[in-house]
Amino acid sequence: MTVTAVLESFPFPFEEDTFRYSNNSVPLEPPVCIEITPEYRKEIALKRRLLDTHFDRCYRSLPHTLDAQREAADLIIEQFSAFYPEHFAVVHDGQRTEVFNKLTGEKEIFGCGKLRQGEEEPLYKIGRHVQEDLILMMQRDGELYLDAGQLCFPANWSLAFDIGMAFGAIHDPVPRLSKSRLLEKIRKFIMRIEPEQPWTRKNWSLTVDRQLDTPLETVSSWGRKRQEITPENAGDRIHLRVEVQKLFRLPASHSILFSIHTHLLSVRELAGNQEWLRRFRSVVEELPDDVAAYKGLAPFRKALLEHLRLELRR
Repeated sequence: MTVTAVLESFPFPFEEDTFRYSNNSVPLEPPVCIEITPEYRKEIALKRRLLDTHFDRCYRSLPHTLDAQREAADLIIEQFSAFYPEHFAVVHDGQRTEVFNKLTGEKEIFGCGKLRQGEEEPLYKIGRHVQEDLILMMQRDGELYLDAGQLCFPANWSLAFDIGMAFGAIHDPVPRLSKSRLLEKIRKFIMRIEPEQPWTRKNWSLTVDRQLDTPLETVSSWGRKRQEITPENAGDRIHLRVEVQKLFRLPASHSILFSIHTHLLSVRELAGNQEWLRRFRSVVEELPDDVAAYKGLAPFRKALLEHLRLELRR
């Protein structure tokens, strides 16, 4: 893809020159929880490699989530037909559904009822065909719990650690948000989401090199790269990482399907839009220190700002 095409499809996250946490959710239109991009084959290959080699890190589910998993898989299969018929063919045959993935040449069969011995769970199985990470939040006793997920491309968090946790506990590490009234408002907002009325929001951070999988378990590997950034290499190595997050209420299980599509754009590519680059510099420069540290940019903020200063003077 050309830089122009990359920029046109990139979900730039900043509406203003400063950043503070907010409930930036907006109605999702069209109401589709997945997106097929030109990176599909490469990202699916990486996702499957991670699932095959680090299953316990990338997939977790609690036993009571099976019905909700089927409902989530059914929703995605329905959207294959509705939004991507050029890439997927779906045939319903009695108690089973056949999904033909034209991009990989594979046929996948989804059934109902009890799982056969050795059969993969629905969330795991459908997740192998979409670029998104898939999280299931179950709602009970006035609270939201992360009870199942396929998470291959996390930004410095751990599914294995968070599985079974309540919404508030999951956000404990987030400075200026974890104990705030805003977090409680966001929690209540999610709990009021209705079926057929999905929402979407963007979240962002910075990462070094074009690496999608930055889980907490391997921070000793990718985290040290932050110390290698200089004004000279920041343009190529620093990447703006944007998660397009979508929230769907599943009517039968009353659970929330939370899909996360991660996009990466290097600062060098971002320079193709000078207004975006200027706004990006303003946000990086103004960000409070504790939020900057949480977003992963504290070790190289000075080098990055020097790079941006020189780039914007050209």
